[in-house]
Amino acid sequence: MKVKEVADLAGVSVRTLHHYDEIGLLSPKEREESGYRVYTHTDLEKLQQILFFKELGFPLKKIKEIINDSSFNQKEALENHYKLLLDKRRRIDSLIGTVEKTIQYKKGEIVMTDEERFAGFDFSENPYEQEARDLWGEKTVNDSNAKIGGMSKQQQQELGEEFNEIYRKLAEIRHEAPDSEDAQKRIEEWYDYLNKIGDYSLDAFKGLGQMYVDDERFTKNIDKFGEGLAVFMRDAMAYYSDMHQ
Repeated sequence: MKVKEVADLAGVSVRTLHHYDEIGLLSPKEREESGYRVYTHTDLEKLQQILFFKELGFPLKKIKEIINDSSFNQKEALENHYKLLLDKRRRIDSLIGTVEKTIQYKKGEIVMTDEERFAGFDFSENPYEQEARDLWGEKTVNDSNAKIGGMSKQQQQELGEEFNEIYRKLAEIRHEAPDSEDAQKRIEEWYDYLNKIGDYSLDAFKGLGQMYVDDERFTKNIDKFGEGLAVFMRDAMAYYSDMHQ
């Protein structure tokens, strides 16, 4: 199949496929005499895997690393995709139900309990857990999971609300100097918060800040609170770590 045919089939742009080729993520080996790309059945299977990983929020750099690994097993990957997508659907269905009930509540059609108001929110799941394990070791992550797992649902919700509040407060001053007194005071709140759910050394704290910029998933989620927040937090966290060594 030619690139335009594959783009139409998969629902992606021709430009996207050209980009995948340029970065070595999906480079069809077969070419027509004219030099145009020709996608084989094997290429289409690989594209499907790439799009599954994208749907689950993996950055292209990570996808390339995974599918080019000699130990990569396509069947196992598909089984994992299936499980993760089912989990994602269950969470989304639950959140949709909460939105629907909240709309009915606002219209005065139903009475809504506090428990129903927060149904579907789950801060116990960490999509970056394996990367955290790779960076900071099993003990840090296991200790963090143990602390969260020992909390009640209400405590986990309060922890999540505190998480968002810290990010909002940092976003308010993201245009200030990262080493300013106000910035360092608020970034210390973030350090203290993290150590409520884990045992983060200053080096780990600094490394986490760097990941906020290096990993586009972190950048995208953090910058929802304010554009440029990820870079500001990285610089503020690095300064805080260096000053408290």
